[in-house]
Amino acid sequence: MKRIIIYIFIGFCIFFLRNANYVCAATLDDVKTSILREDFGQARILAKEALLGPVTRNQENEIKYYAALSDLYLGDYQQARDIFQSIVKETSNSDLYDQSSIGIINTYFLEGHYDQVLKKTDQLLENRRDSNFLSLIYLKKARANLRLARWDEARKILRKIEEEFPDSLEAFTAKQLLEEKQYFAVQVGAFLDQNRAEKLVSELKSKGQYGYIVETIDKNGKKFYRVRIGETTSLEKARNLRNKLADIGYPTIIYP
Repeated sequence: MKRIIIYIFIGFCIFFLRNANYVCAATLDDVKTSILREDFGQARILAKEALLGPVTRNQENEIKYYAALSDLYLGDYQQARDIFQSIVKETSNSDLYDQSSIGIINTYFLEGHYDQVLKKTDQLLENRRDSNFLSLIYLKKARANLRLARWDEARKILRKIEEEFPDSLEAFTAKQLLEEKQYFAVQVGAFLDQNRAEKLVSELKSKGQYGYIVETIDKNGKKFYRVRIGETTSLEKARNLRNKLADIGYPTIIYP
């Protein structure tokens, strides 16, 4: 009788452990799904869980990549950079190497270290001349030059993207950036409905801010009405304006 009870207990434990693993174990696909849903906090949690399970080295690096991507979107730039750098050192997957290197570049860009962005993009372009992400790397370099007000150099790179990578997503972005004027502005809204854009301009005026509308066309041919404030050649002044507008509740982004 005692032996039967022991067997039942062992069987129960095995059943519990198996089902606990089934419930708790996250997979790479779970992490990707959270990223696509832009639930970056959940993606970071799931990535940690997935790394506890049986995974290959390649799977481990891919999971770490999505964890770093989550950190990037959540504003944990140093943590994201540390993970991206570890992947660059470990992975034998050339695409993952390039994506992680671009991740490093993004952390520097978001921190405002544009000279570092240029250094890293030049290194990547030198080391990975056959990369599948060349057009994206060049776009990162162009954007850094724009932020440094190196307008001519930026436009040179943007034209290169248009000419050498005409079918890439970056080619459309390059075309739009080439249409931008050579000054900084802060965008506080983008609408398909012109009336909504005009209403926001009126609201801004009542708060002592001069807003104006810039019409653009997206890659699908839809017209957008973008509401912007300011025209300055000083990035610092644009940052100050962005911070001021953010403090009163507006979503802000600096252009170009």
